[in-house]
Amino acid sequence: MSISMKDEILKRILAADGEAVSGQELADSLGVSRTAIWKHMQTLQEEGYTFETIKKKGYVLTGVPNSLSPTQIELFLNTKQFGREIHYFDVVDSTQTIAHKLAQEGAPQGTVIIGEEQTAGRGRMARMWESANGTGIWMTIIVRPDVTPQQASSYTLVVAVAVTMAIKTLYKQIEPAIKWPNDLLINGKKCTGILTEMQAEADMVQALLVGIGINANQVASDFSPDIANIATSLRLEASEEINRAALVATILQYLEQFTELYVKEGFISIKALWEQMSCTIGQYIEVTTIRERFEGIASGITEDGVLQLTQDDGTIRTIYAGDIKII
Repeated sequence: MSISMKDEILKRILAADGEAVSGQELADSLGVSRTAIWKHMQTLQEEGYTFETIKKKGYVLTGVPNSLSPTQIELFLNTKQFGREIHYFDVVDSTQTIAHKLAQEGAPQGTVIIGEEQTAGRGRMARMWESANGTGIWMTIIVRPDVTPQQASSYTLVVAVAVTMAIKTLYKQIEPAIKWPNDLLINGKKCTGILTEMQAEADMVQALLVGIGINANQVASDFSPDIANIATSLRLEASEEINRAALVATILQYLEQFTELYVKEGFISIKALWEQMSCTIGQYIEVTTIRERFEGIASGITEDGVLQLTQDDGTIRTIYAGDIKII
């Protein structure tokens, strides 16, 4: 990932860990003028970083914005591949759209496309997803697992486990639950949606485009009236502001770890974890597919992540795709 001069300056100031950094030393070591350094410092202040200038000593960092810039994410990143290339946008129509293009152009495994705001965010079945500026995490990760298209159908469940683990690691007071196949709920309200799309040939996955939308720092008034009673945010549930960059880095760490396991051993290696975290298994649910609607108990998932439903007459049905409602 090529780093801009401004990001390089920021990196050095962050690395100083509260000590003063001399503007002249920055200019000398980076081979630019003192004025150029000052201009970059002005830009950083516009982005929400705050500094104290100490005479004869230099700049001391006093405040950091809650942003998703690559430099911020990198501070917390502990991965080999995931997040090592980040395409960051202040406003984007949809991170999925950009991911499709970058994947076709050969972007490496673990490339992240992330935006502070999406104007055309979408969930499953082309539904709109509210993606307001600076409040959530709206990102797509390009994954290139060595699996067949048939095996890849369970990957969304792997992603759900990784995101759940990341949230629980950072915010122990929150207990997210996975609703099959691709939502995370907290106290019955939705906080996260996952959308996995595939670029593939007949027997080979070229890329999986993993879209993750997380309501992180919304307050109640941020939700439109039609979703206010079914949506929540991590901030509302944890009663504290969420450090979005730290959460992104932690998700990428778990996702890299679980993807390696999934490619090596299949979904079976993650199935038990998914079942522990699920709020679907054992519940009486209503399933709506493109063709029909039916009810029964969600009795389990197969080794491929396919939902099994036991109907009142004992018939077991296999659900590959559909909307479910706990009733």
